[in-house]
Amino acid sequence: MMELDAHRPRRTWCRGLSPVWHQASAQRPEVSSVAEENTHRAQVDELLADYRRSRAQLASVHQQMAAIRQTARTPDGSVSATVGARGTLTELTISEQAYQRYRPTELAKVIVELTGQAGARALREASDALAPVLPAGTDPEALLLGTADLDATEIAPDRSKGSGKPADSTEDGEDSFAERSWLDDADAAANRR
Repeated sequence: MMELDAHRPRRTWCRGLSPVWHQASAQRPEVSSVAEENTHRAQVDELLADYRRSRAQLASVHQQMAAIRQTARTPDGSVSATVGARGTLTELTISEQAYQRYRPTELAKVIVELTGQAGARALREASDALAPVLPAGTDPEALLLGTADLDATEIAPDRSKGSGKPADSTEDGEDSFAERSWLDDADAAANRR
């Protein structure tokens, strides 16, 4: 019995009795399959490189966001409020002069106002840091605020489901005790102990 050379063409007969010549393809891969494999490998390498670049860029944005600090001060410097990237108050400084200058309610209003000013600046800085990594057309400020592409009417509370007031409240905001029993309240308090 004679062995066939793996690289030598051989002849087979098809149904129409015409000879078809075949190359022993099992032994030698086609040039096109090698090219396809190289193309796929190049695509995978490109995807991995894109992933690594995106990951490095994301790490950089996280570092920038973590470093954001904005401070707002009163004109005389007696009160200052510092916030982070999310607008969270991280530092509050009140001098003795502020306690003498402002009454407690005024001081509280000043603190809230300064925190809001610093928060708005921190939001702008965070938006600037986040914008390069977002898809085109995405509003980074809206994303950070949690509103994304919603408009004001979609965010507003739904007033059709009720008045928005507690059930025990009257039209002028006063509590109504007409339907409540003081005995039931006393029994509930005793059971909680």
